[in-house]
Amino acid sequence: MVIDPNARRTDGESVRIAKDVLCAGAQTKICLPDGPEEVERALARRGARRPVLVGDDRALLRMVELLHRRRELADAALSLVPVGGSATVALAHSLGVPTDAVAAARTVLDGTARPRDLLVDESGGVVLGELRIPSGLAPYGAHDGMPDGGCGAAAGPDGLDRTDGTDRTDGTDRTDGTDGHGPGPHGDGARGRDCGCAPCAHDRRWAENGEDGRDGAGPPGNGREGPDGEGEGHRPWWSPAARTARTALTLLSLPVIGLAGGARRPAHPPPQRLRIEADGVLLTDLDRPVERVSVSTAAPGGGLAEIVVHPHAAGGPLHTRARAVTVSGPDFRYHADELIRGPVRSRTWTVLAEAWSLMLPHRP
Repeated sequence: MVIDPNARRTDGESVRIAKDVLCAGAQTKICLPDGPEEVERALARRGARRPVLVGDDRALLRMVELLHRRRELADAALSLVPVGGSATVALAHSLGVPTDAVAAARTVLDGTARPRDLLVDESGGVVLGELRIPSGLAPYGAHDGMPDGGCGAAAGPDGLDRTDGTDRTDGTDRTDGTDGHGPGPHGDGARGRDCGCAPCAHDRRWAENGEDGRDGAGPPGNGREGPDGEGEGHRPWWSPAARTARTALTLLSLPVIGLAGGARRPAHPPPQRLRIEADGVLLTDLDRPVERVSVSTAAPGGGLAEIVVHPHAAGGPLHTRARAVTVSGPDFRYHADELIRGPVRSRTWTVLAEAWSLMLPHRP
């Protein structure tokens, strides 16, 4: 039994319950890894034991990807005890695994191993449920949880979800603050870099006030004093004209659409121009923009992927099934289950029929 570190931190009580149920019902060897390297070592030494994971969706994806890379995924049925919030175990729930600790532990002991298809790409990435390609990245891509999107871009705890700045295909991502991912005055990158959501007031103030960001560190002004006794030249950002200009610039740069009554809502991201092929058959080309694309394994054991393309032009979505789908075009990111990967210019996903098995409750 491999207990994910995040599970121990987030819900130790559920971990204890699962451990008690499993130890009472079977001979169990418990592994408490501190990182992915220790998980790999534990799986390599498991012998004939059946792997049981206690953790959330990300831990499940990491383990499946690891076993697939080691070519051991089909050797034994994988068991899962989901631990985490409803949002972090949504994939496990969609796969049919009980999200209650007691029910999931009993499924490990008394359930049935059911084969499932697997989507894999040429880089070794796996998709257990569904992958989605959203609309083209807007300047505020961080609000979609995209990496490289600026403020709010989420980073994975160990880098295996490729949201820590290491998934760029050219290897140029860095964490030293020189490409916007490292620590800076605003916590979002190199000094003076915009956060991606809007012109960053902190970064402008950094530039105007001087390198240390303190009031009065900016360029000398006209030497006049304001009503509070401080020189106006030391606080150019505080003057009404400068403040009004800055506010106008911020509003103009926000990716929003004005609505009646002054309300605003985010602008719809632009469509993407992608070339999509299913088993060598062209579904859409670069001259026909698409709103979104989804690819998922069809009925378990079917050996085919369900592909849905939503065109930008009038007309309904295009549905088809295929064993392989290739998407290419300008740099795009995609959601693979709970992970966000990319950017890439081309990616091919292939269905491996019944490539892995998961312990699930008996069907009624």
